[in-house]
Amino acid sequence: MKTILSYSPSWLEQHGALFTAQEITHQPRLWRELYRELAAKSAQWQPFLAKLFAKPDLQIVLCGAGSSAFAGKAMAPWLREYCGLDVHAYASTDIVPTPWHYLDKHKPTLLVSYARSGNSPESVGVIELADQLLDDVYHLMLTCNPDGALARYAEGKKHVCSLIMPDGSHDSSFAMTSSFSCMTLATLLLFGVQDFTQSLHHVEEIATLAETGLSQWLPMIQSITEDSFSRLVVLGSSCFTGIAEEGALKMLELTSGKVATRFDSTLGVRHGPKFMIDKETLVIVMLSAEEYCRRYDIDLLNELKHDQRAKNIVALSSQPLVQAVELDSQLNDIWLIFPYLVFLQLLAFEASLHHGLSPDNPCPTGEVNRVVKGVQLYPYKSTK
Repeated sequence: MKTILSYSPSWLEQHGALFTAQEITHQPRLWRELYRELAAKSAQWQPFLAKLFAKPDLQIVLCGAGSSAFAGKAMAPWLREYCGLDVHAYASTDIVPTPWHYLDKHKPTLLVSYARSGNSPESVGVIELADQLLDDVYHLMLTCNPDGALARYAEGKKHVCSLIMPDGSHDSSFAMTSSFSCMTLATLLLFGVQDFTQSLHHVEEIATLAETGLSQWLPMIQSITEDSFSRLVVLGSSCFTGIAEEGALKMLELTSGKVATRFDSTLGVRHGPKFMIDKETLVIVMLSAEEYCRRYDIDLLNELKHDQRAKNIVALSSQPLVQAVELDSQLNDIWLIFPYLVFLQLLAFEASLHHGLSPDNPCPTGEVNRVVKGVQLYPYKSTK
C-alpha cells in the first residue's frame, strides 16, 4: 500500500492530516514544475523586470502577511548582497496601518506581493495604498490562487505582472507549506540568479535533497516528538532568520499554541531570549555554509551544549559536523533554506499528531482562520 510520510492515506484522513502530509511531500515536484512554468512564461516577466531594473534608483519592497512576510525576510539580505538590489522586506500588516513609514514616493518602487489565497484584507489593502501614494509604482504578484483578489487585481493593468504558482501550491490545509516554499523559490529565480537557464541544476539539487530528507528524517523527528517538548527555539543567521521565523510559526500553528515558540539569530538569542531555553525546550540551529558566519553558529551550538539547559539540540548542516543532520551539499545558504524548511515542516507536522491535533485544521473552533477574517480596512487620507 502506498504511504505518505510512513502513514496510509486512510489513517491520515481519519486524523485530519492528509492535506498537510501531501502538501509537505509534493514540494520537490512543485519546485521542478515552478522552474518549468517560469521558463515557459519568461516572455511575460523578463521584459517587465528588465525595464524596472534599468531604473538606477529602483526600490523593491517584498511584502506579505504572516508566513508570506517571512518569504521576503529570508530573501532580502541575499538579494541586497549578491544582486546589488535595493530590497527591503516589510510585512503588509505593518504597511497598511502606517504606510508613510514604508512607502517612499520619491523612488520608483516595485512592490512584490506574496499571498497564498490572495484574499487576505491586507494583501489587497497594501496594493491599493501603494497605487494611491506612489507616483511611480509597479507590482509583481506571486500568489497561488488564480481566482483570488490579487490575481483579479492584475487583470488589464500594464504596471502589474501576476505569476501564479504551480497547481497544488494553493494549500488546502491550515498552515502554509508548499505555497510558502514555491513563492520563496520564485523570488530567488526571478531576482537572485544571474542566468535563469543555469539555475535548473540548483532547483534539481534542492528537490533531491528534500526528497532524500523526507525519506530519512522522519524516524528521528518522530523520536524527538515522542520525547515531547513544550517549547521550541529556532535559530539561524541572515536568510535563515526568516526561515527560523517561519519554522517557529509552523510549530505554533500546527500545535494550536501547545508548544510555545521563539525564533532569533544565532547571535541575537544571547541577548535575553536565551532565558526561554529550559529542560522542556527543543532548539534547532540552522548552520550557515559561509565560513565566516558558520563560526558564530558553531560557537553558539557549542555554548548551548555546554549549558545543558535544553531538552534537545538539533543542528542542520550542509557540511560534516558531529551529531548534526547533514545534507552533504555544496550549495550556498540561499538554496539550503529549502531543505531546512522541509525539516521544520515535518517537525511541526509530527508534533501536531503527537498532541492529538489535526494538522489540517488545528483550530476547529475558528478563532484563528486559514484566511484571516475580521480586518476592517479604512480609507487613507495623507496628513504627512
